[in-house]
Amino acid sequence: MASFNKFNSFVEALAEKVHNLGADTLTVALCAAANAPVATNTVLANLTQISYTNLSARVITTTSSAQTSGTYKLTLTDLVLTASGAVATFRYVVVYNDTATNDELIGWYDYGSDVTLASGETFTADFDGSAGLLQLV
Repeated sequence: MASFNKFNSFVEALAEKVHNLGADTLTVALCAAANAPVATNTVLANLTQISYTNLSARVITTTSSAQTSGTYKLTLTDLVLTASGAVATFRYVVVYNDTATNDELIGWYDYGSDVTLASGETFTADFDGSAGLLQLV
């Protein structure tokens, strides 16, 4: 399973009220191996994405955004992407805030090798199940 990597700017953006993770629209961007995200990227415009012409919707459903005993957890529903034609090869799945003014970046998953989808194939972005996408202690 791919592990979650956060963008450095995400921490400051949380502290400065850029994100409302319980209400904002979170979306995925897909990047090829040659265009790997790095921790110092801040906004979606910093990334080179693949074409989404033949791909289903990339909006993520928030399952839960809550704290218990002082620990906040953001839980997202796994996103199943379905190809309606050939889809460009990608390796990185980036989570960003589509509601935020500049499409601020949150984090990314590196799947370790290229992913290619032919028409009718699916790819599931697994957002860490019961552990949630992220936890703040």
